[in-house]
Amino acid sequence: MATVRRFTLALVVSAALVGLPAAPAVARGPAPAGPGAASHFGLARKDCVGTAAGRVSKVWYTVAGGVLSDVYEPTIDNTNVETMQFAVTDGTTFTELQSRDTTYKVSTDRSGMTCTITSSSKTGRYHLTTTYLTDPDSDAVVVRTRLQPAGLRLYVRLDASVNGNGGGGTPNGGADSGVVDGPTGAPVISDPNTETSAPARDYAVPTHLALRAERRLPQAGVGYAGTPSDGAAQLDAGHTLTPHTTAPDGNVVATARLPLDGSGAVTFALGFGRTAAAALRTAGAAAARPFETTRARYEAGWAGYDAGLREPPASLADAYRLSANVLKASEDKTFPGAVVASLASPWGQAVGAGEKVGGKAVYFGSYREVFARDLYEAFTGFLTDGDLATARATARFLLGRQQLPDGRLPRNSLLNGRLAPDSGGDQLDESAYPILMAHQAGIGAELWEHVREAADFLVAHGPAFGVERWEEQQGYSPSTIAAEIAGLVAAGEIAAARDDQPRARLYRATADHFARSVKGWTVTTTGPYAPRYFLRLSRTGDPDAAAPYNLGNGGPTEDQRRVVDAGFLELTRLGVLPATDPDVLASLPVVDRVIGRTTPNGRGWYRYGSDTAGTEDGYGDCHEPDPTSCAPSGRPWPTANTGSGHLWPVLAGERAEQALQTGDTRTAASLLAAMRAMSSGTGLVPEQAWENPDLAAAPYGTDPATASIGFRDGEPAGSASPLTWAQAQEVRLILSLAAGRPAERPEVVRRRYAAHGMPEAAPLTLTAPAEGSTAAGTSVTVEGSAAPGARVDVAATPIDIGAATKVVSVRAGADGRFTAQAPLSFGEAVLTVTATTPDGRTGYARRSVVAT
Repeated sequence: MATVRRFTLALVVSAALVGLPAAPAVARGPAPAGPGAASHFGLARKDCVGTAAGRVSKVWYTVAGGVLSDVYEPTIDNTNVETMQFAVTDGTTFTELQSRDTTYKVSTDRSGMTCTITSSSKTGRYHLTTTYLTDPDSDAVVVRTRLQPAGLRLYVRLDASVNGNGGGGTPNGGADSGVVDGPTGAPVISDPNTETSAPARDYAVPTHLALRAERRLPQAGVGYAGTPSDGAAQLDAGHTLTPHTTAPDGNVVATARLPLDGSGAVTFALGFGRTAAAALRTAGAAAARPFETTRARYEAGWAGYDAGLREPPASLADAYRLSANVLKASEDKTFPGAVVASLASPWGQAVGAGEKVGGKAVYFGSYREVFARDLYEAFTGFLTDGDLATARATARFLLGRQQLPDGRLPRNSLLNGRLAPDSGGDQLDESAYPILMAHQAGIGAELWEHVREAADFLVAHGPAFGVERWEEQQGYSPSTIAAEIAGLVAAGEIAAARDDQPRARLYRATADHFARSVKGWTVTTTGPYAPRYFLRLSRTGDPDAAAPYNLGNGGPTEDQRRVVDAGFLELTRLGVLPATDPDVLASLPVVDRVIGRTTPNGRGWYRYGSDTAGTEDGYGDCHEPDPTSCAPSGRPWPTANTGSGHLWPVLAGERAEQALQTGDTRTAASLLAAMRAMSSGTGLVPEQAWENPDLAAAPYGTDPATASIGFRDGEPAGSASPLTWAQAQEVRLILSLAAGRPAERPEVVRRRYAAHGMPEAAPLTLTAPAEGSTAAGTSVTVEGSAAPGARVDVAATPIDIGAATKVVSVRAGADGRFTAQAPLSFGEAVLTVTATTPDGRTGYARRSVVAT
């Protein structure tokens, strides 16, 4: 697999290198001018990623902009490298930096996990071919590079951010320290600090990073980024290195001349350890081993993993293996099932790695944390491709580690399951999906207690609580409600298998009510685009109301009836509605007209928006003509939290699955082709793709907080690539195309709804208690009428104190009347009452009371 890209990375350090005086001819001892320029995290638009298939080696590499980028160790949320790039010089007349002075192309092996970058000098002086992989037996990134023609000098410059942050600038948070080890001549950069702005991250450990080659390095030094002690500055100024041996407490870079053999080749390694001595041993052993031996073992590991997966169509085998392996590579190796949302952090190059938060070094987990929704999407990929073991591990992680005491699942967590610093905002689909995962993975009985708690939370809080899947707006969302329905149906199956028949009836009846009501909550008949169509959401459950809301992220305020998305397709994918449902079919052309766009690489869709020209979604790289509030064009989103949202390739995959359900394989295949064409590297599917005229990269050295990294119409934008959700979507879609139908769909939901129509509603009327009434004592009387002989189940959920839900059951009499005593605790309680008739009809009602 190969692709060609022009390098566009704008390194912050380059601005500091311009106009620096030449370093003195001889430099010894500590480097001057610390702590150096402010550090940043790695560029998020990756060309390739890799890690060993097994769990012994706990290191991941990424390449972005043609150079080594984030390297994670010993956990997937702990970055240690901002960039590692090469410098080429003849020693007298010129020096060229890889990121500034070359173009490059990318290729990967059969697994997609071994990456080769071929860099070509813009002046035509040389070619540099570099292959990256990791040692399957140790925490080392192993690199083999060859410079042609022979006779030139090759240096490597390592800009580190050891242990998750990088120091420098005025805050100098998370500062590193560097030293050249006397006995080996190898640079070591260290950060023993384990206290950051994420106090729940109790698995942090001291981390040291060493660089060693197969032969002793001829020269090596450490210095501070963007100062005269920076090896890049020295090589630019004098075409030679004048190394310093120590650089304490700052944004440390290490620069070394590499010992090329007669063919211009060398193997070297980045080794990690909990001590400097351990890092030196790891790097030395990995560099000394024949590269082809390490490569063979590394690639054999992935070949073994791939052999256990379902076979894809031959024409799509490379794309399938890459996506399946990126999914697996996105799982942490200390915490099984902790699959992160991305192996990149959105716009990392614009985010300061030397900041302090509350006086502590910054922790920037971002997408390298566990989001329940994204993990569900990854789960579908594992389930579809046949990796049932990892699929089960993801369900166990969410319900066994991440679930909160009241049954809900948080927005996201650290790898240990504890709340991340940026967690917040309830999202009911994230509490629903883990239930569905447990059922589909066949471990519902094992996880029953957790399933029950999550389902009870959904019953008490659904259908509208918190924000929808784009994490920005509250209201009645088709996609969220679809997930709730699927989760509750799955919970009903698990409850029945556990012989908890009252809860089985309660969950199914609640799901039925949501399914029967979802159109009334989310299909408008008074909107401007068509007689009937699904909205992104309705604020209060009335889709015909003129209810305005601000879209956020610098976007405008719109009437809810003007804002659409394609979230209603979750209703068909999950089996709640048939793909031929009239309202679904009527909504598709609205979505296409309002938020669909065509690029040179195919069709794509915005997350949401109205028919106002441009995108109204403000989450993305700035495009000034859009009706959002941002400037200048190309500016990364994080520095102002405003921008322009772009096309999400994953939405093309969702649309393709809808097409397959109606037998339209041609459209599905074209949308898969678009996803692939919009990818970075050799197939990393990005979160967003640029849909505007091409925009050049900012000049080299521009402040990364505002710098455009360069965009082409139909190619990846700057947020994050790969997106784990999107790679899972591609796995599903490839296998679905082979089958001619969606390969992953919860059959239990489809059988209950889409296959046979909505279950009929049963009569249910509550006469007591009154809504919002108070009740003294430890119980309240629930009275009403239902179909004669119906089973009436009452769930009482304390809201204020988070106590467990209790369920009582009675049978309606011959006259249909019933009375039940619902247990109460102190404070507000939600009473959910359902009725189930012998012939399977269901009814639903709800009251809130306050116990005094």
